[in-house]
Amino acid sequence: MKKVETEAEDELRPEYDLRSLRIRGVGAGRKSFGGALIRLAPDVAEVFPDSEAVNEALRFLIRVTKENKPPHPNIGDDI
Repeated sequence: MKKVETEAEDELRPEYDLRSLRIRGVGAGRKSFGGALIRLAPDVAEVFPDSEAVNEALRFLIRVTKENKPPHPNIGDDI
Protein backbone atom coordinates (compact mmCIF):
# COMPACT_ATOMS: atom_id res chain seq x y z
CA MET A 1 0.00 0.00 0.00
CA LYS A 2 1.31 3.41 -0.97
CA LYS A 3 1.52 6.12 1.71
CA VAL A 4 -0.28 9.25 0.57
CA GLU A 5 1.28 12.50 1.67
CA THR A 6 -1.18 15.29 2.24
CA GLU A 7 -0.19 18.84 2.84
CA ALA A 8 -2.30 20.53 5.50
CA GLU A 9 -3.83 23.78 4.39
CA ASP A 10 -2.83 26.42 6.93
CA GLU A 11 -5.61 28.98 7.34
CA LEU A 12 -4.16 30.49 10.50
CA ARG A 13 -3.20 34.13 10.30
CA PRO A 14 0.53 34.78 10.62
CA GLU A 15 0.06 37.16 13.58
CA TYR A 16 -1.21 34.31 15.78
CA ASP A 17 1.65 32.91 17.83
CA LEU A 18 0.80 29.36 18.88
CA ARG A 19 3.83 29.18 21.15
CA SER A 20 2.07 31.47 23.65
CA LEU A 21 -0.90 29.14 24.12
CA ARG A 22 -1.37 27.75 27.60
CA ILE A 23 -1.95 24.02 27.44
CA ARG A 24 -4.03 22.58 30.24
CA GLY A 25 -2.49 19.49 31.78
CA VAL A 26 -4.28 16.29 32.64
CA GLY A 27 -4.31 14.56 36.00
CA ALA A 28 -3.60 15.54 39.58
CA GLY A 29 -0.56 17.64 38.70
CA ARG A 30 -2.44 19.96 36.34
CA LYS A 31 -2.65 23.66 36.85
CA SER A 32 -6.02 25.15 37.63
CA PHE A 33 -6.91 28.20 35.59
CA GLY A 34 -9.01 30.76 37.42
CA GLY A 35 -8.63 29.43 40.92
CA ALA A 36 -6.52 27.65 43.45
CA LEU A 37 -6.36 23.90 43.74
CA ILE A 38 -6.89 22.90 47.35
CA ARG A 39 -6.53 19.37 48.66
CA LEU A 40 -8.96 18.28 51.33
CA ALA A 41 -8.06 15.81 54.04
CA PRO A 42 -9.61 12.39 53.34
CA ASP A 43 -12.06 12.63 56.26
CA VAL A 44 -13.25 16.05 55.08
CA ALA A 45 -13.50 14.92 51.44
CA GLU A 46 -15.85 12.10 52.50
CA VAL A 47 -18.41 14.67 53.69
CA PHE A 48 -18.37 16.86 50.56
CA PRO A 49 -19.30 15.25 47.23
CA ASP A 50 -17.94 18.08 45.06
CA SER A 51 -16.39 21.55 45.03
CA GLU A 52 -19.78 23.27 45.00
CA ALA A 53 -20.68 21.60 48.33
CA VAL A 54 -17.39 22.82 49.84
CA ASN A 55 -17.99 26.35 48.55
CA GLU A 56 -21.55 26.38 49.91
CA ALA A 57 -20.36 25.31 53.37
CA LEU A 58 -17.59 27.92 53.39
CA ARG A 59 -19.98 30.69 52.28
CA PHE A 60 -22.32 29.71 55.11
CA LEU A 61 -19.44 29.83 57.59
CA ILE A 62 -18.40 33.28 56.31
CA ARG A 63 -21.98 34.58 56.63
CA VAL A 64 -22.40 33.22 60.19
CA THR A 65 -19.04 34.64 61.25
CA LYS A 66 -19.91 38.09 59.90
CA GLU A 67 -23.35 38.09 61.54
CA ASN A 68 -21.97 37.11 64.96
CA LYS A 69 -19.03 39.51 64.97
CA PRO A 70 -19.47 42.38 67.46
CA PRO A 71 -19.30 45.81 65.85
CA HIS A 72 -15.98 47.64 66.10
CA PRO A 73 -16.09 50.90 68.10
CA ASN A 74 -15.11 53.97 66.12
CA ILE A 75 -11.72 55.43 66.89
CA GLY A 76 -12.05 58.33 69.31
CA ASP A 77 -15.46 57.25 70.68
CA ASP A 78 -15.74 56.76 74.42
CA ILE A 79 -16.77 53.27 75.43
